[in-house]
Amino acid sequence: MTADPIRWLWAALAVGLWLLIVAGVALSRARARRAATLRASSLASADDASLLVAFASQTGQAEELAWMTASSLSDAGVPARVALLGDLEPAELKAAGRVLIVASTTGEGDGPDAMSWFARKHMTGPADLSGLSYGLLALGDRTYADFCGFGRALDSWLQRSGATSLFNRIEVDNGDAGAIRHWQHQLGVVTGHAVQADWTPPAYDCWRLAARSHLNPGSPGGEAWLLAFEPVDHAPDWVAGDIAEIGLPGDPSPGSREYSVASLPSDGRVEFIVRLMTRPDGSPGLASGWLIRDLALGDPVAMRIRTNRGFHGPSPETPLILIGNGTGLAGLRAHWRARASQPHGGVWLMFGERTSAHDAFLDAELQTALASGALTRLDRAFSRDAQDGRYVQQLIAQNTDELVSWVGRGAVILVCGSLEGMSTGVHAALESALGTDRLLELTETGRYRRDVY
Repeated sequence: MTADPIRWLWAALAVGLWLLIVAGVALSRARARRAATLRASSLASADDASLLVAFASQTGQAEELAWMTASSLSDAGVPARVALLGDLEPAELKAAGRVLIVASTTGEGDGPDAMSWFARKHMTGPADLSGLSYGLLALGDRTYADFCGFGRALDSWLQRSGATSLFNRIEVDNGDAGAIRHWQHQLGVVTGHAVQADWTPPAYDCWRLAARSHLNPGSPGGEAWLLAFEPVDHAPDWVAGDIAEIGLPGDPSPGSREYSVASLPSDGRVEFIVRLMTRPDGSPGLASGWLIRDLALGDPVAMRIRTNRGFHGPSPETPLILIGNGTGLAGLRAHWRARASQPHGGVWLMFGERTSAHDAFLDAELQTALASGALTRLDRAFSRDAQDGRYVQQLIAQNTDELVSWVGRGAVILVCGSLEGMSTGVHAALESALGTDRLLELTETGRYRRDVY
């Protein structure tokens, strides 16, 4: 690994150029408060002359692209305002006349959590959107079977409702810069004003690897490591729930990787948990292999902390239920640590992994948190243990009465970990325990939030 700062500068610049579009978010708060916040901070007042830019976002990328779109339009002399698509009524869309929409797909074709109310109320049948013209940027990932599934469903609903597309739907595969440039070109065509050719890429700061520890020696699963990075000549700020976006070295085509931040600014460093991935030929994964095998202590990396407001926690007095598995513990850890030094309404952690002997991640820290009161309750499941054999979703089923009691006291539920298996199993278990309508209500009011991957 080279220590040449010039080579690192060029590598960081190359990564930044590719990352034009990797731009936190379901903004899952009470709908009135979310709408008021965004309307108050729009680039233009909601008058007839302003062009509406709406977004449907799960982790913040669609929101960031929406604001970049609005900013570019404003710079080109076209007044623009930004709104959460899920907070709009069809009549508001129709009244806008023209709308540009940036919509993410999460999981296997689903819409963002904050869109569940909108989809359930409006998208089950056509609305009256005659006279509305729209452009749609759909974000997705071709590694999932239903690529851009929600964006395609939204496009179909708009057309069935009588709206007219300004141009063919633009689909973005995992941050494809070419698709984003095509979106920028169409903005210029639609508005009749030149839109800057390139958006300013995210600013990366310099960090250095400060520590790396193996969390699960001997595990039947892949190696999991806790990594810590210290800032170099800057003082970053973030809150529990935010995401670390780290640029990969060398050829810019690999882009970046995102990791749930497991620490707080008061710790003086950013920490996250990485599992070593392997390719079909047995070689280490590009990002995890570099972070775990190649990067030496003290080596620099290009990284930024990205706001992920859809996974921020509630106020300290609100009870908090944390549910996750594997490396998802990172996304939950900062939440209980944030409450460690103050009175709070309770924190209940449910966590699942393979074996208690090898995969009890951060066990000493968890026991200390229980003893100090930072954690109110801890339940763990180990699927490979002969005396256990449970997955984390089974902890929900076995503690339904207590779960209902916590939710009845106003608890917020945060889920972090693997998309396949864990998140679907946890969702089904929560539906069984609380009821489908109740879980939808929690989703729509920001009391059920997910960071799954």
